[in-house]
Amino acid sequence: MDRRTALQWLAATSLPLSLDVKAHHGWSSFDLDRPLYLEGKATRVKWHNPHTELLLELAAPLALPADLARRSLPAQTASVDGPSLLKKAVLPQRADPVWEVELAPLSRMEAWKVPEIKPGQTLALLGFTFKDEKGGAIVRVEYLWLNGKTYALRSSPA
Repeated sequence: MDRRTALQWLAATSLPLSLDVKAHHGWSSFDLDRPLYLEGKATRVKWHNPHTELLLELAAPLALPADLARRSLPAQTASVDGPSLLKKAVLPQRADPVWEVELAPLSRMEAWKVPEIKPGQTLALLGFTFKDEKGGAIVRVEYLWLNGKTYALRSSPA
């Protein structure tokens, strides 16, 4: 093997080992017909890409807010039919006291001007988990309620 070929081989085989790569997925693995409502306190927060993540310690007892179906939503979410999602919202069947929450990529969080969430902060969300809630207490967020504001995390602000 000549020197150039050896260097190409070395670069091709060692570069992937040096990258911290996380699997990325779309919305298709989540049950979009069953929106879940969760609220509680953030415990561990990772403000990074590909998605901001946190652990949410659920409020006890967890209940659907009486005004949930009437909450106003950002205009940018019209393609998602947010009012229908709010009307269909349910509480999780799983009894897990802590849920893994996947928010939007940092670029979208910054576009919405979502303040960095800190451990101990209270928040509420509407999101989706896997069909029949299999695969763990994981939810991907559609709407986030934080500090009296609503953020639509699948869309970008106008």
